[in-house]
Amino acid sequence: MHQFLPYAWFQGQCVPFEDARISIATHALHYGTGAFGGMRAIPDPTQAGTMLLFRADRHARRLSQSARLLLTELSEETILSALTAMLQANKPQQPIYLRPFVYTSDLGIAPRLHQIETDFLIYGLPLGDYLSPEGVSCRISSWTRQEDRSLPLRGKISGAYITSSLAKTEAVQSGFDDALLLHSRGKVSEASGMNLFLVRDGELITPGVEQDILEGITRASVIELAETMGIRVIQRPVDKTELFIADEVFLTGTAAKITPIRQIASTTLGTDRPVMESLRTRLVAITEGRDPAFEHWVTRISI
Repeated sequence: MHQFLPYAWFQGQCVPFEDARISIATHALHYGTGAFGGMRAIPDPTQAGTMLLFRADRHARRLSQSARLLLTELSEETILSALTAMLQANKPQQPIYLRPFVYTSDLGIAPRLHQIETDFLIYGLPLGDYLSPEGVSCRISSWTRQEDRSLPLRGKISGAYITSSLAKTEAVQSGFDDALLLHSRGKVSEASGMNLFLVRDGELITPGVEQDILEGITRASVIELAETMGIRVIQRPVDKTELFIADEVFLTGTAAKITPIRQIASTTLGTDRPVMESLRTRLVAITEGRDPAFEHWVTRISI
């Protein structure tokens, strides 16, 4: 059972979590017409009473853009202001995960995005390691990643996550931790809710944005960080068999952070991961506010 933060942002204000309720007739509940984000916040290890948000501006921008895909407006300023108010109301003392969500809040039936009310909420919960930092096992999913021509993959649209849910459950029920999805042209796209990287001959390779991936914020951060560290980054289509012969394979995401893959299908991968470990060590220092070169990636909020 999850333990949620005591206060949520709901209908324009902070309210006790148990009072943030919606009707069973809420439009988004039936049609998946919502868009969500995911953000991590941690206590500042050097300054009591301060929370650190990683790339809050980028998260707010993506959620604002996702709202536009739902034909509604949600400004970045509104998102950041609500996040600040919620953190100050909850005063968390441990690492937490925040889930902002914009959705069609009208009651009734008929799938549509015109002439309909929308609302915006945020809730949170304590969150440690989402996946084992020692590594996860993945299978190749029987489900295919959606295409941007059929679903707006540039946003985190809630209805689109049915494929991720099916792939994740299929993987777990067959003895794996997660799933890797191919797209309709047969190339590797991403995991059930994370982006994928592999290392070959010291080069960092990841499927490009044209491979029907989510434009992950942690993914973009790893690419930028790697380039500053002198690691060559190549964004291109990735074949399934490349995964089995790669020197390193790992996943990235807000919840997953940087997580190695130790097994794909029946193939056990190597445990020597110098590129991934160097990136993970540097990213941890950045998220904890210990890297002056990337101070601009961290938003400090006094609580």
